[in-house]
Amino acid sequence: MRDVEELIQRSKPFLSYLLRWRQNLQPVALSALVQDSQSPDQVALMAVDVINGFCHTGPLASLRVAGIVAPIVLLFQNAYALGVRHFIFLHDAHDPQAVEFDSYPAHCVRGSEESAPVPELKALPFFDKVVTMIPKNSVNAAVGTALNDWLDAHPEVRTFIVVGDCTDICVYMLAMHLRTRANAANRTVRVIVPANAVDTYDLPVEAASQTGALPHDGELLHLIFLYHMRLNGIEVVAAIE
Repeated sequence: MRDVEELIQRSKPFLSYLLRWRQNLQPVALSALVQDSQSPDQVALMAVDVINGFCHTGPLASLRVAGIVAPIVLLFQNAYALGVRHFIFLHDAHDPQAVEFDSYPAHCVRGSEESAPVPELKALPFFDKVVTMIPKNSVNAAVGTALNDWLDAHPEVRTFIVVGDCTDICVYMLAMHLRTRANAANRTVRVIVPANAVDTYDLPVEAASQTGALPHDGELLHLIFLYHMRLNGIEVVAAIE
């Protein structure tokens, strides 16, 4: 217990700083982002795992994560209205015998309803016309997928907006891949994460102990990983309006 109290006390200034940093995030206008990019063709909206299995049904569905669906739908609508046509939808479509199921309960098997986009997005009249679907079999959207092929085929894209779940898992890995890939090639790009359109799940210690799962503090990890993305040159904003 003494070690816990010491850690809390030692970390208190940083945690206080983190909360102030989050509270001081500002929204940005989508129209300004498109204008700064010079053309809607230079903007891509990338959504990761905004699917039923994390939002509405299945063992990993979370009411907390479902809360990001509405702002993401609105962002899709606004981006389309401004002429953006690069919409990339990366989603779990696991092999029925996926090795990842050793770490997480079986979820989002390819072809299942869990693996499908949430109905709120599918209802958009342009969704089936312009959205590029990229299935993945792991938490890393760039490994064993068509993502890098798409990036290679669209060098004109210089602004990437990343939304979805989970902040500390798939969102983090996608945003970091886009950032580090550009850094390695000495390409100037913007990777932007709106905090209101990403989130992660919460599993308290007591509830986790009853099932044998690992606990997961959603609020703390959401905040820490937003900040860690910012540390690595990703733009974290309150919202994109």
